[in-house]
Amino acid sequence: MKKVRIVFSYLCIAIMALLIAVVLIILVGSDVSKAFAGFLRGIFGSTYSIAEVLVKATPLTLCGLGIAVGFRSGFTNLGAEGQLYMGAIAATGVALWRPQLPAVVMIPLILLAGFLMGGIWSVIPGFLKARFKISEVIVTIMFNYIAINIVGILVRTVLKDPSYPYPMSPELPEAAFLPSILQPTRLHAGVIIPVLCGIVVYLLVWKTSVGYQMRAVGLNPRASKCFGISVYRNIILSSVISGGLAGIAGAIEIAGLHHKLLEGLSPNYGYIAIIVSLLGNNHPAGVIVAALGIAALEVGSLAMQRSAGVPTSISFIIMGSIVVLILARKTIFRRFLADEKES
Repeated sequence: MKKVRIVFSYLCIAIMALLIAVVLIILVGSDVSKAFAGFLRGIFGSTYSIAEVLVKATPLTLCGLGIAVGFRSGFTNLGAEGQLYMGAIAATGVALWRPQLPAVVMIPLILLAGFLMGGIWSVIPGFLKARFKISEVIVTIMFNYIAINIVGILVRTVLKDPSYPYPMSPELPEAAFLPSILQPTRLHAGVIIPVLCGIVVYLLVWKTSVGYQMRAVGLNPRASKCFGISVYRNIILSSVISGGLAGIAGAIEIAGLHHKLLEGLSPNYGYIAIIVSLLGNNHPAGVIVAALGIAALEVGSLAMQRSAGVPTSISFIIMGSIVVLILARKTIFRRFLADEKES
């Protein structure tokens, strides 16, 4: 009975979000049926559409997993966007530094470089929080802007392609390209990596003593310290893992899609991943499902704009509404869930 009521509350939230979407579409003067037909066609209408959903879900899942690990241990990581960019810098640097390496060595190496650079970029605010109690929320947000502008400097100076007038790096060697899975779509082998990372995160955080300590620190740092659990060590560890996963997302974007470092590499994946983590309840399975849902919403909204002239900004309003409704779920359904507790 308890699970049925929880599912029902989420179903009500989905219906509310749908009604909000209908109202917004009517307000902009578009045909509702045409808009929704275009939305569904944009997601499921072709192999390319489905592939695009998976392509967008890949970085969202990795960044969402990283943020979820941080949240579980009390490290509020809002810097996944910057960590993604730093991972992309590391992947580009390694690939251009050793272009002669074979793919079997190159690809794992650039993924490792992305993880390490993202982890290093994240461990700085983690250290400041653990050692000096400085708010990681402010530091991670500021680090986003620093990382994005570092990319801007690099593609105009040491990493600029001299044969091209626009600020971007030279193309990576083919050994650094992630294999394409489904031609002529953009789907690449990197789509498998978030699933593997999700399994590893689940096993680490929920099935090991290390993960237990990280979750304990997130729930109550003071009590954890009294029981001999190192708050400092666990915050540092979670910040490295959190940033490292976002760094892998940056490496995959470079190796799987762009094949060169450039500005505007991420359409706010790191920020949207915060929503993904919240919607997924900071659990790997939930994060994967939420990332697929958000990616489908983005792809579908673009198709809806083309078919019915509906602004894509509506998708962001719907995303925000869903987050607010889920966060307020217990308040909205207070009596319904109170009855559940009494039973």
